[in-house]
Amino acid sequence: MNDAAPRRIWLCADDYGLSPGVNRAIRDLIERGRLNATSVMVVGPSIGRDEVEALRAAAARSRRCAIGLHVTLTAPFRPLTMHFRPIDGGMFPALAKLLRAGLFRRLDAEIIHAELMVQLAAFREMFGRAPDFVDGHQHAQLFPQVRGAFLAAVKEAAPTAWVRQGGRMRPLSRRLGTPKALFLDILSAQFRRRAARANIAFNPGFAGAYDFSRQPDYGTLMRQFLDGLPEGGLIMCHPGFVDDTLVSLDPLTEQREREYAFLAGEHFPALLAANKVTLS
Repeated sequence: MNDAAPRRIWLCADDYGLSPGVNRAIRDLIERGRLNATSVMVVGPSIGRDEVEALRAAAARSRRCAIGLHVTLTAPFRPLTMHFRPIDGGMFPALAKLLRAGLFRRLDAEIIHAELMVQLAAFREMFGRAPDFVDGHQHAQLFPQVRGAFLAAVKEAAPTAWVRQGGRMRPLSRRLGTPKALFLDILSAQFRRRAARANIAFNPGFAGAYDFSRQPDYGTLMRQFLDGLPEGGLIMCHPGFVDDTLVSLDPLTEQREREYAFLAGEHFPALLAANKVTLS
């Protein structure tokens, strides 16, 4: 008989604050014990006082739920600082433009740092404390030039927080997968080295990336995410209910409802148990 203790992992729902339907789904899963982390978009359109208090209440009723900051630097959202650059029509640049600018060393690290400090301050004002962890919308925290500013801001404004890296950190023979996951592996290697030098903690493993456009079976995906994920590893997810706000801001819509349905359903706890995994 194998009496090994179950692996404790983080299952983190991104994008709290994106829309009322996303917020409601995340809170429901927290209260059911089906999530133990969520990250908050302080620049999102649905992060008023009522939504903050509702999240705090849901987290207080759960056994353990970390609340983090979901740093946002891409369109269609708007910066909190006046002089952020590059900017497109008052909004952050598109994902591809931000990544390209970072790769070609065309970003101003001081401007990025200033925006991140304001987002960290906004989280503190909303929740009365620093975030438990800090990650990034569309993985922007991993991008060249952004990652240095990101880690410096976390070190300064939330020194006890851990940060999200997006690498699977598995042997090469087990790292073949989607192009998105491989790209995150590459970006995360430098991010981890910088975080370690700064003495900033990060998750030892990551899963959750997949091709949203193919609408795969989420239960099958979750089984793959759990396979080999180490103690303290993190799975990102994007549960939500589709509403007009979500449709206007994000292409990921119905797949959020499929993720919610699996996480709220009866098969998810059995899958965790079969893989000797716990969210406690």
